[in-house]
Amino acid sequence: MKLLADELPPPRAIQETPPPGTNRDPLIAHSLQKEQYVGILGLAIALVAAVGFFSRRVEYAIVFAIILSAILIAFFIFV
Repeated sequence: MKLLADELPPPRAIQETPPPGTNRDPLIAHSLQKEQYVGILGLAIALVAAVGFFSRRVEYAIVFAIILSAILIAFFIFV
């Protein structure tokens, strides 16, 4: 009579992860981060400008929310 443990493959040794910095993931584009940030900032500015074209009050509200968010994020990071 065969047991379930006899049918399973033998266990493999656990491999240790390499120290940080030596293993860079090839799926992450590290060199494009600055361009991505510039693109996101450009899209945000275009969005605020497009909304401001239709309603000046909504544009002021969006700009106020962005500035207030940046201040609060900086406050909580450095406190």
